[in-house]
Amino acid sequence: MKVGILIVIEDDACPSTLPSVIKFSVVLEEVIVLKDAADLQSALAYLFGLLFALDFEYPKQLKYTFEVIEKVFMEMGSTHCSPRHFKAKR
Repeated sequence: MKVGILIVIEDDACPSTLPSVIKFSVVLEEVIVLKDAADLQSALAYLFGLLFALDFEYPKQLKYTFEVIEKVFMEMGSTHCSPRHFKAKR
């Protein structure tokens, strides 16, 4: 994983119960840069803070996903998202 949030869950022998989350970690450039974030929301805020502070570009495959999270959910900057260009299938 180049950029993202790593969620570590408890190994449980009983598949009928939902696994409990042990910790959240932030990954940048394939390296865990922050361990033991309190919750998913904090890990996401740390991830965006690090991306902006270190002037990283969003991964090409997740550019639009990151942009929606940034502009719609976190209300950062304008609410105008860049247009997505679709290739016509023949």
